[in-house]
Amino acid sequence: MTLNVGIIGTGWFSKVHADILSKMEGVSVKAFVGTSQEKAEKAVQGYPSAKAYTDVAQMLDETKPDAVYICVPPFAHGEIERQLVDRKIPFLVEKPLGVSKEVPQDILKRVTDSGLITSAGYHFRYTDAALKAAEILRERKIGMALGYWMGDMPQVYWWRKQEGSGGQFIEQTTHIVDLLRYLLGEVDEVYAAFAQRAMHEIHDGVTVHDVGTVTMKLKSGAVATISNTCMLPESEQVGLTIYTEQGSVDVKSDKLIVQEKGGLAEYPNGANPYQRESEAFIHAVRTGDTSRILSSYEDAFKTMEITYAALRSAETGMPVKI
Repeated sequence: MTLNVGIIGTGWFSKVHADILSKMEGVSVKAFVGTSQEKAEKAVQGYPSAKAYTDVAQMLDETKPDAVYICVPPFAHGEIERQLVDRKIPFLVEKPLGVSKEVPQDILKRVTDSGLITSAGYHFRYTDAALKAAEILRERKIGMALGYWMGDMPQVYWWRKQEGSGGQFIEQTTHIVDLLRYLLGEVDEVYAAFAQRAMHEIHDGVTVHDVGTVTMKLKSGAVATISNTCMLPESEQVGLTIYTEQGSVDVKSDKLIVQEKGGLAEYPNGANPYQRESEAFIHAVRTGDTSRILSSYEDAFKTMEITYAALRSAETGMPVKI
């Protein structure tokens, strides 16, 4: 049986997912929903079975998808998810779940009550580096971790607005926070310091912070710090380094570096994490078996709680309990 999939959003990630889905056996990309007919028409090019829409409800009524991918900016979440839960349509949603905690909290309750199959786009979990790191860390005592997302400011209008993206830690560095949770467990408390240093002087209308550092206490007793900046001219480094009694485990976007007494080993990423992510979700929709999904909506909400707590801490100057 062919699974019909609708995609809400017309940005780069929509195409990443559509390209993977269109190559999967028994899967058909049936629709794109855009904020304009022009964007939707452009998005469907190259996908013969897909139709262009500007209205989510109309797309759902006419194409009756078996599953939906939500690839919209952070501020656009809420009503889309509510419609899908009401119609009991499984969905994969790109991170983050929103710009603050309120909307995701409402969606979480609806998803939990309905028992709907969901997946969240935390693709780092599906990389060879993260999977190998998880295997190695099971045999080690974790002391601390240092995470970082050091780069430039994405050139889309909504990203530089606090009400559009939620800021770098919520929109971008959320990947590192989620990786921390995946490998080290849950967070108890956060303390954050954010600042605006340069980008508000370089670009008009910037209201997000362009530097920040967040210190976390974990339930395990380990501690962690994750820092980010978007004021650099280009991307420099992204990753999470975990320190153990046997040496360091460094998860980067393209590989894992394990350093021990007497040597260093590297494990490059091989498989496409986005493909693994989609295969796990489509398998769940087809069979009901969700065991291959590494981040559900419920799990992703826990990452959202931490990133939003960091923003609150930065605004108040006080530690925030999770």
